[in-house]
Amino acid sequence: MVTGGASGFGAGIGRRFRSEGANVIIADVDREAGAAMAAALGARFVAADVGDATSVAAMAEAVEALGPLDILVNNAGVTHLPAALETIAETDFDRVFRVNAKSVYLTARAFVPGMKARGAGVILNIASTAGISPRPRLSWYNASKGWMITATKAMAVELAPFGVRVNALCPVAGETPLLKSFLGEDTPEMRARFLATIPLGRFSTPEDLGNAAVFLCSDEAAMLTGVALEVDGGRCI
Repeated sequence: MVTGGASGFGAGIGRRFRSEGANVIIADVDREAGAAMAAALGARFVAADVGDATSVAAMAEAVEALGPLDILVNNAGVTHLPAALETIAETDFDRVFRVNAKSVYLTARAFVPGMKARGAGVILNIASTAGISPRPRLSWYNASKGWMITATKAMAVELAPFGVRVNALCPVAGETPLLKSFLGEDTPEMRARFLATIPLGRFSTPEDLGNAAVFLCSDEAAMLTGVALEVDGGRCI
């Protein structure tokens, strides 16, 4: 299951898993876009607000009716517009941590018991280079992704004895619906300024994230847990 799978990195991850023959569930708060993406991929769709406990419980019930969940990808995420940290509205702060942090807690509460009981499972959290090398004026988004990286490591060390692996991907900004929010304004000048900070000279793509996700969730990565893999073209060097 990929949360926030209707577009952007989530869609790329879902598409790549389908190409490997996985049975994919797209979970998204946008019912129309989520259902359309699921139909395009030959996947299933479950509507969910991953920051709401009642909605996540209903999502878990719908998913578990289809069978045990082997791989959980916590991809859903939001940001706030670039601004001085002391000027960010409390509502924006709450929204960022509700979607980027609380959702990981809620999905863990819903799905970890089953994984522990089966002695198997993989959780992949989509963090960000912002959690490793924070950019000015995105303070609370940076902090939420740093939280996710630490949560990944904490989950990994606790769940390892139960056969459950937990890793994270840290993409740099990409061609997703959040790009304009990261840049403040999506102009050729702003893009060029940001791209100048990426040694490989391009943004992360949904395909990049999909390829990395399939690897970390596969048996080929059986010895990897607690990893925060940078998919960033060298941005964090």
